[in-house]
Amino acid sequence: MVHGTPGYRGTRVGVAQGSTPRNQSDHGEGVQLPRIRVPYWCAKGHETRLVFLKLPDDQIPRNWDCPKCGLPASRDPGHPASARPGDELFKSHLDYVKERRSSQDAEIVLAGALERLRARGVLPDQLLGDA
Repeated sequence: MVHGTPGYRGTRVGVAQGSTPRNQSDHGEGVQLPRIRVPYWCAKGHETRLVFLKLPDDQIPRNWDCPKCGLPASRDPGHPASARPGDELFKSHLDYVKERRSSQDAEIVLAGALERLRARGVLPDQLLGDA
């Protein structure tokens, strides 16, 4: 049976018949480097486990920022790293907006946005009780 499509459907560009699969190297088996899992704890008790190459102890970071709360975490669960002076915790988008705009500016921006929606007919006045 003859098909009008090439026989290499679903393969990557440059593949030849009999070549190695995509996830294998052309140079044979790679050497797996040894890895270790290092736990870190923050002051709130969150545990974070990171994987590093097996390196000398002085080359593995002593502190790491907690991905849950942003506080510094240490490798010693009994002595969590202290917060660095001047560090701020994670800020939300609203926190950054409040730094740039006053409450009065926010009211002006909101009023302009509502006016544009009303002008387009997207937001009727009766929804807001302005009638």
